Amino acid sequence: MAATVVRDIMTKNIVTIEGNKTALEAAKLMSEKGISSLFVMKDTEPIGIVTERDFIKKVCAKEIPIGQVKVADIMSKILTTGDPEMQIEVAVQRMINHRVRRLPITEAGKIVGIITVTDLAKHLRTTLLLNGTLSDADSFDSVIATMDHDKH
Repeated sequence: MAATVVRDIMTKNIVTIEGNKTALEAAKLMSEKGISSLFVMKDTEPIGIVTERDFIKKVCAKEIPIGQVKVADIMSKILTTGDPEMQIEVAVQRMINHRVRRLPITEAGKIVGIITVTDLAKHLRTTLLLNGTLSDADSFDSVIATMDHDKH
């Protein structure tokens, strides 16, 4: 059966960092975990999210020494959240409306997961396989390349 709600496709293992840690510590943690974002916490409350894009725009482009800037100073505000029982299509629309690539998923005021564009791509691939639109022998990359080529 195909996934229909956010809980079915969200990444449940979220990684957090305190806002008073340095950007260097955040970068090392992201590299070690192989992830592109961290939730920024103050005590037990999420106060933002720091992403690779934050590093590029707020540290690298401004040539700020990474060991001297605090995560709280470069993080982005959480613009919107989703609910684990939200329909995937609603989550996608919310991400589009808010122009975000990551949607924090909350339950009872606590972050319980995140939906990323990677999660959505995996869901799309599974849906295409289940619908017979894509076979295991097909390369998902070639399907995407064809779609990209059609846009030009």
